[in-house]
Amino acid sequence: MHVLIVLAHPERKSFNGGLVDVAVTQLMEAGHSVEVNDLYSEQFDPVERVQHYSHHDVDADYFYPLNQQRDHYQQGTLPQDVQRELERLERADLVIFQFPLWWHAQPAILKGWFDRVLVYGGRYSSRMRYDRGYFRGKMAMLSVTAGSPEKAFQPFGRAGNMAQWLWPIHSSLYYVGFGVLAPQVNYGIQGGGIRYQEEAAMLRHLEACKETWVSRLMSIGSEQPIPFTGWNDWDAEGVLRQTSPMRWRLA
Repeated sequence: MHVLIVLAHPERKSFNGGLVDVAVTQLMEAGHSVEVNDLYSEQFDPVERVQHYSHHDVDADYFYPLNQQRDHYQQGTLPQDVQRELERLERADLVIFQFPLWWHAQPAILKGWFDRVLVYGGRYSSRMRYDRGYFRGKMAMLSVTAGSPEKAFQPFGRAGNMAQWLWPIHSSLYYVGFGVLAPQVNYGIQGGGIRYQEEAAMLRHLEACKETWVSRLMSIGSEQPIPFTGWNDWDAEGVLRQTSPMRWRLA
């Protein structure tokens, strides 16, 4: 496979950066090719703005972001940084998003990457979504770090259910057609003076996290994606049909 790793952490020497290094080494040893996209290092602009679009009249009374994305895609005049990101996605068989969980979501730079790079009219439309999405046949996964211990992120934990915090990102990836693998979540990555264990124990924990990551990457190509419903499961109003097996699961 060709693997694209999208890193969203402002410090390349961070634990998140270390997980990228581990992934690069392991994937290349397994015979895969790897490309790293460091959003902070490349100073990716996460803010959608009129100035990105060369064919838009900056004096116009109203800015329609979706219209501009669609029109510039059709004309082949997308912003250079967006076009670069799209070319990287085209090359990838698997995309790994490496980031810390900040305020129960991805960092703003990565959210803005979704806003700008998954171009309307080019990577999704009213008919090109979900299991008919543009990126069907490609896989994606989240590799996430969180500060609190794992038990805090259980359904009744104080930090809330991790599956719920990651669901919007998983849904966005499926929306454009990706098969979404189960996330790799590393808990208890303490920082900012908050301590759950002494330094020596923490260092052992970090090394154990890296070893677990290596072990998973060894067989990443054989994993099955998270199940989602698709167009054939919904009625005309977009509601699961009574006959869909997914409708009768216990929550």
